[in-house]
Amino acid sequence: MTRTPHPDLVLTEEVRDALAAGRPVVALESTIISHGMPYPQNVAMATEVEDIIRAHGAVPATIAVLGGRARIGLTPDDLELLATAPDVAKASVRDLPYVMARGAHGATTVAATMRLAALAGIRVFVTGGLGGVHRGAPQSFDISADLVELAQTDVAVVSAGVKSILDIGLTLEHLETGGVPVIAYGTDEFPAFFSRSSGFAAPMRADSAEEIAAMMRVKWDLGIAGGLNIANPIPEADEIPVAEMDVVIDQALADMRALGITGKETTPYLLGRIVEISGGASLKANIALVKNNARLGAAIALAYAADPAR
Repeated sequence: MTRTPHPDLVLTEEVRDALAAGRPVVALESTIISHGMPYPQNVAMATEVEDIIRAHGAVPATIAVLGGRARIGLTPDDLELLATAPDVAKASVRDLPYVMARGAHGATTVAATMRLAALAGIRVFVTGGLGGVHRGAPQSFDISADLVELAQTDVAVVSAGVKSILDIGLTLEHLETGGVPVIAYGTDEFPAFFSRSSGFAAPMRADSAEEIAAMMRVKWDLGIAGGLNIANPIPEADEIPVAEMDVVIDQALADMRALGITGKETTPYLLGRIVEISGGASLKANIALVKNNARLGAAIALAYAADPAR
């Protein structure tokens, strides 16, 4: 059943027409543009990912808050603004009322993008890496709102696993507690963002987009609220081996602690510092995995849209 988007959302004509006709739409976050990659690679990546989704038969809907309005789908000028404006807030769900009421710009995190995508009637969302339980969380209680949103919002999220800077084992435990299906695509091991290997077994495995779409239908038809986490490993040719990545991450974490950086500034700092320490290798891998996720996300959206009773 096609849903009517929430009246407070501003949709591009392309996205609005696709949703009205029941055609496949794939949501994309905007934090990766404003806070996850340097300029101009961020704009190039965002544009290429949208083109990949269109080439695979779906409509991309990059989500952000611009001038206080929740936007579902962005123009090239909008992407340029997000990538270059110095006053774009990193907006999770808790930040949306503040950013929107002030008429400000906000780049949406995984959690906020999920919430706005669900309000628009979009069921598939592609990102790079999922947030999760931070290292040291038993003392700091630093757990991403992404996990909370996955437990309650009906959107399937395609990522390359959780970000390597996090505690992957505790993140998987938290997802289990939230009742979130964690599905590794084409592998029995949960991927670790820059690397295909994490040392943790995947709770579930699927080998086709049709399998994943079927799980989505069954879950929501049963009235089981919440999303699905589809973990799509980075292509082998683009990965950074986990042992090599661990050295880089340990150095970035030490540098962050020395600077006293905490809270929501943690992830942007670490990703930027990892790019510096790795000599740009992590940025190249990040772009490759997002493109890979876009291909899978488009295929899942097509498979889900193929069922007229959805």
